Amino acid sequence: MSLWLRFEHGGVARFGRLDDEGRTVLVHEGDMFGCPVATAESVSLDDVQLLTPTSPSQFIGLWNNFRALATKLGQAIPEGPLYFLKAPGSVLEPGGVIRKPAAYDGRVIFEGELGIVIGRRLCNVGEEAAAEGIFGYTCVNDVTALDLLNKDPSFPQWTRAKSCDSFGPFGPVVATGLDWSQLVIRALINGRERQNYPAADMILPPARIVSMISRELTLLPGDIIACGTSIGALPMRPGSTVEVSIDGIGTLANTYEEERR
Repeated sequence: MSLWLRFEHGGVARFGRLDDEGRTVLVHEGDMFGCPVATAESVSLDDVQLLTPTSPSQFIGLWNNFRALATKLGQAIPEGPLYFLKAPGSVLEPGGVIRKPAAYDGRVIFEGELGIVIGRRLCNVGEEAAAEGIFGYTCVNDVTALDLLNKDPSFPQWTRAKSCDSFGPFGPVVATGLDWSQLVIRALINGRERQNYPAADMILPPARIVSMISRELTLLPGDIIACGTSIGALPMRPGSTVEVSIDGIGTLANTYEEERR
């Protein structure tokens, strides 16, 4: 298993992987998804500014992909991925501040999720090729302006509710070599656990998600697919710290504030 990350050090954006102790970044050059080349350089994790571990061309999220939540809400089990897009401008680095838009006075909720990271170009592929094209996994907080979603009864506004600036935190790393089915997703607000659910409760597994989406959208290295959430997503209060934690990947931590008017 390897933990890959992007970071800024000395005003320069670079990438590398964490050493076995998880405190030192082994700097690499080249292409993270192709042939990364190790350099002789290393830097303490404490001395870098973390960036999102990839720069996705597409940030895709799923709705209704966990059995427990589907049962609670009385939703039918979907045969294919029910997905939406988050705008690239929603992407937020670990440690960044989630901000409510100035013109919005409604609820903003967190959704702790497992994120799939694409590692190669995928277009209309089967599940075997899709599985081979998954580079690894990351933590995602699929932040949502909940009261925008159904504000207009004639048109559910998924993109608008999900795409506000700063509403797409993910990271802190991409973990490769994990068995996704053994992972547990936890979300905490100010240290209090609010979500704790197994990835194995997923209705559509990662390879099937990727395969089915690739029939309609060409996926590129670094793209993110959030696998959906389960029970426990709640509104955040200004000043809160929200953490999405997955053993084997790490903890994505961000604060939430109201936008300055």
